[in-house]
Formats: sequence, C-alpha cells, structure tokens
Amino acid sequence: MTQRSYRLRVTLSELFMTSFTHSGSTDLDLLAQRANANLADATAHEIIGWAAEATGGRICVTSSMTDALVIDLAARVQPGIDVIFLDTGYHFAETLGTRDAVAAMYAVNVINVAPARTVSEQDRHLGPRLFGRNPDLCCHLRKVIPLEQALAPYRAWITGVRREETASRHGSQVVEWDRRRKMIKVNPVVGWSQAQVDAYIEANGVLVNPLVAQGYPSIGCSTCTLPVQADADPRSGRWAGTGKTECGLHT
Repeated sequence: MTQRSYRLRVTLSELFMTSFTHSGSTDLDLLAQRANANLADATAHEIIGWAAEATGGRICVTSSMTDALVIDLAARVQPGIDVIFLDTGYHFAETLGTRDAVAAMYAVNVINVAPARTVSEQDRHLGPRLFGRNPDLCCHLRKVIPLEQALAPYRAWITGVRREETASRHGSQVVEWDRRRKMIKVNPVVGWSQAQVDAYIEANGVLVNPLVAQGYPSIGCSTCTLPVQADADPRSGRWAGTGKTECGLHT
C-alpha cells in the first residue's frame, strides 16, 4: 500500500468513525462526497479496505450471484465478510447453486435473506404472477424490503454496480450516501469496463454463474430474466418489454 493511500485511509476513517457517532446524515453525505473525491484513483482493494476500516468492520457485500467478482475482491481484504443474498423464491437453480458454491469456496459468510411471505403465501394474498402484473411491487416486496431489513446492522454496504451497465447508473460514484437507508454505499468497481471484469475473473479464477455462458449476462429472477444476444445491452433481458431496468435496490 502506498504512503498516499495509507494517509487517505487513516484520515477519512477517523472522520467517518467520529461522524457515525456524532453527526447527522447531512454531515455523512458531505463526508461521502469527500471520500469519493479522494478515492477516485484508488484500486478496488484500497476502496474496500478503506470502507472496512472506516466502518469498524460493520460492512457487508450484496450479491445477485451472477458472478463472485466483488465477493472475491472483498474476501481478499476482509476475510469472513458477510455476503447478503436475496432469496426471492424465484431464482434459477443455477443461481442458488452459485450461492452455495460461493459459501464453500470463499472466505465469506453468506447470509440468505428471504421475504416475509413465501411465493405461495404472496399468491394467496395478492394473486398469482404478481411479477407479471406489477413487477415493481413484486420487487419491492421480495427484494427492497428484505434488503433494508438485512442492512440494518451495518454502517455500509458494498455493491457491484458499474456505470456502464445502464443509463440510470451512469452517475454512480465510488462512495455514496444512501439517503433512504441512511448508510454508506460503496461501489468499488463502478468505473470498471466489462473487459476489466472479464480480465479479473479470468486471471483470478473467479466463480461465475453457469447461466452467463448461456447468454444471461445479468441474472435476476427466472420469471423476469431472458437471455440476450452477444452484442445487446447486458440488462436488456431483465423485465424485457416492460421498460423496467432496475428492481429498486439501487434507485
């Protein structure tokens, strides 16, 4: 680690540790902006290392299990880190298998988070195939609410959001203040291209969901995810034909 990055981690970590105890959300928002500016040229490992220190280790990774890129990065910096997986009840078998393989292969603690209602219970209360009739509500009930509950013990969460994925993510930053959840959001690979992702995965033998090789570059629920052509928008298979591009976790 360079002397510059060490000074950066110590200075900003001290500020954040103080602010989590004594400051309001506005102050933390400003500190997130400052951290983002100072970490603009940092590596993904440095960003994760800073976040772990700044939050006193009260940090987690969220993963859809499309691949284990961010899990691999985080496990190298903070072995044993919690990985939150939202088990919606609609996942492909391959995704659940990837989750189980991650738990077995990486030095992380995978936490399986389920909605309050099973799929059959939701069908009884709200009618069948809610994902087709009202996908926003289905995502809210089966992803957004469970995530917010699961994030409660943490001060920050690490995501795999990248700017090039969708237009709505073009403005994403390395460090952000998540106003809705009142916590820090860390996006260590936000500036990575798909070529960089592929190169890291190949060089480090990172686990990848087998569906990726079958034309699913972005994987969500089996009910709402289709394969796409090689040259198409990677997320065009998500909620295809509905105009929906996000489940609500990052918006």
